[in-house]
Amino acid sequence: MTVSNPSRRAVLTAAGAGLAASAMGGGAFAQAKPLSLLNVSYDPTRELYQDINRAFIAFWKQRTGQSLDIKQSHNGSGASARAVIDGLQADVVTLALAYDIDQIARTAKLLPANWQSRLPDNSTPYTSTIVFLTRKGNPWKIRDWSDLIKPGIEVVTPNPKTSGGARWNYLAAWAWAKAQPGGSDASAKAFVQQLYKHVPVLDTGARGATTSFTERRLGDVLLAWENEAYLALDELKGQFDIVTPPSSILAEPPVAVVDKNVDRHGTRAAAEGYLNFLYSPLAQDIIGKNHYRPRNAEALARYASKFPAIKLANINDFGGWTKAQTTHFADGGVFDQIYKG
Repeated sequence: MTVSNPSRRAVLTAAGAGLAASAMGGGAFAQAKPLSLLNVSYDPTRELYQDINRAFIAFWKQRTGQSLDIKQSHNGSGASARAVIDGLQADVVTLALAYDIDQIARTAKLLPANWQSRLPDNSTPYTSTIVFLTRKGNPWKIRDWSDLIKPGIEVVTPNPKTSGGARWNYLAAWAWAKAQPGGSDASAKAFVQQLYKHVPVLDTGARGATTSFTERRLGDVLLAWENEAYLALDELKGQFDIVTPPSSILAEPPVAVVDKNVDRHGTRAAAEGYLNFLYSPLAQDIIGKNHYRPRNAEALARYASKFPAIKLANINDFGGWTKAQTTHFADGGVFDQIYKG
């Protein structure tokens, strides 16, 4: 459920008040030792948070007088969540899907179960979707999900047991198949099973899958986060095309403060300021520049030309993340059935 506008205003007003209070107490911050934060994230956000971190460090220094050092850790979203559960001292997590942060709350008790209600838009300051990245000229003439199972085609996608992006890929394919005339869970399962027969290797994370496709030259099409596909176009100009299918899925990567860790480290004020900063106009513009879809309407409008409007399925179509995880990705779930089969 999307947070309403009054709730959004209330949260951002409170956030602004908190930062103002920090600034008023800037002397105390200035006398403190430089502070370090660890952001544990998922694979494709390296470049985004490098830009965000530079902006927030300058903002925090100006407002509070305190110097910050923000470190980043990246892996497949599920693997990153397990690392935090196993003791990686994240101050904040910025993962690919809510289920992974739920696992940190449920298993390690490092933050409350209602963590997603603490920031606007279910603690999701940006969104993305799943698109296709093809070789230049799109030699297989791929236009829609049905084209991915043409005879001879090879599809690159990471492992949904370890990668959040891979789970979005899988669910987008399932939603498309089920929405076809006469579609059902049975026909969706059959389509997804066919799709994975065209996958030669499963990397552990989205960035690894991108590397396999772009540098190792594996496969004919990459199922990719929209932002990751645009990054490939930026960095490897003239080698690839993006194909946006007529329908995909609304991918919502959430963020959260890891309460027990920030209280242990004495970093709560900076960690909360960092995540609230993601909703600011400056950060929302950085988000758009990095090819993520901003929540801020003005920022989204500035980058509208590269974010085509498409029909998007929603995780609620699968009963929410807990049900989707149990049904599809848990041991013995549908993915295991179709892939091992």
